[in-house]
Amino acid sequence: MKKALKVIALVLALAMVFAFAACKNNDNDPTDSATPSGATEAGTQGTATDVDYSKIKVGFIFLHAPTDSTYDKNFQNAVDAVQKKLGLKDDQIIVRSNIEENANCQNTAMELVDEGCNVIFADSFGHESYMMEAAKEAPNVQFCHATGTHAKTAGLKNFHNAFASIYEGRYLAGVAAGMKLNEMIDSGKITADKAKMGYVGAFPYAEVISGFTSFYLGAKSVCPSVTMEVKYTNSWFDETAEKTQAIALIDDGCVLISQHADSPGAPRACEEKGVPNVAYNVSTIDMGPNTAIISSKIDWTPYMELMITSVAKGEEIPADWCGGIAEGSVQLTELNTAVAAKGTQEKLDEVMKQFKEGTLHVFDTNTFTVNGQKLTTYLADVIDEGDFKPETEAIKGGYFDESDVADKRSAPYFDIIIDGITAVVEK
Repeated sequence: MKKALKVIALVLALAMVFAFAACKNNDNDPTDSATPSGATEAGTQGTATDVDYSKIKVGFIFLHAPTDSTYDKNFQNAVDAVQKKLGLKDDQIIVRSNIEENANCQNTAMELVDEGCNVIFADSFGHESYMMEAAKEAPNVQFCHATGTHAKTAGLKNFHNAFASIYEGRYLAGVAAGMKLNEMIDSGKITADKAKMGYVGAFPYAEVISGFTSFYLGAKSVCPSVTMEVKYTNSWFDETAEKTQAIALIDDGCVLISQHADSPGAPRACEEKGVPNVAYNVSTIDMGPNTAIISSKIDWTPYMELMITSVAKGEEIPADWCGGIAEGSVQLTELNTAVAAKGTQEKLDEVMKQFKEGTLHVFDTNTFTVNGQKLTTYLADVIDEGDFKPETEAIKGGYFDESDVADKRSAPYFDIIIDGITAVVEK
């Protein structure tokens, strides 16, 4: 009997040793790896059981109605996602739509304060100055703003800017466009010298220029003969103008269209004309089943989760925040395999892997020229004090260092027209 007990004790001791070793080995389990740099706050906020969201009320200010605008619908999708993820009740979320970029924004923000909101988010560039004024009036409320440039210079602890490295998403979308151009060349539909894309841009701002340049460079990485023509609408949302400019680009010989504007005007023009389209913010396959290829988008859910959880925990929100692929902030919508070139998904996976590994930089100065010359230095207007004077060296390690939130700011500041792109501002 004693011998049997000794054997049992020995077995139990060995089991404990092996269990301890297994736990130690699990520290190196790749499925339990550390969250990517910068992703901790955005990716894990709200999962802790000690976060109490019951006293949180969030106000959202949208430039357009989400039912009308692909841009605002993208934000509404994020609101719905973060509400569900954090378990917020309907009365904890207040959305105000069709808020112009004028004093009405400030008035709306203060109305949200009066309704008990302790964090307020606005989604349009032109809302910024009015959100800053509201932040001054209500110092105990946190004000967050998408695409703005003044958070680091405003001197307001309760005012914050956020953006995403969407230039990586646009580059990926450009790769899909370039693959389609190659297919058109290989099939004899066009010759290589006719691989001309069109781009409908809202304004000649850095945000738009950064976007169409990264899209072009993505296409060029697989289709070296590609060129691109840009036409502006001078409006973030004008379906008629966007459709008109898209058709004008098609008439100018553009065989593929993309855009940075907020209405479905360009995708609908492409479907009518039978021209491939790469869109932005949301999938447009439903309105362009025969022409839509893919869209790039910012998913604002990680940032909204960060700002809400920070307020709930009494922690500071970063003055400037820029999410990327690692945080889930930069995404591609579903690939329309009925339109996309064969092998597109595999190529996108390959390029995505390079981004995740940090081996690919969108604005690598070896991949483009300006007036026939390689760019070795460039002063950008990063510190936005309203003087429009460039003051910050943007070339770093052989590439233009866009949206470097640590040293610069989250909003884009790439404002260079590179060779291969024609972008004329019509007066």
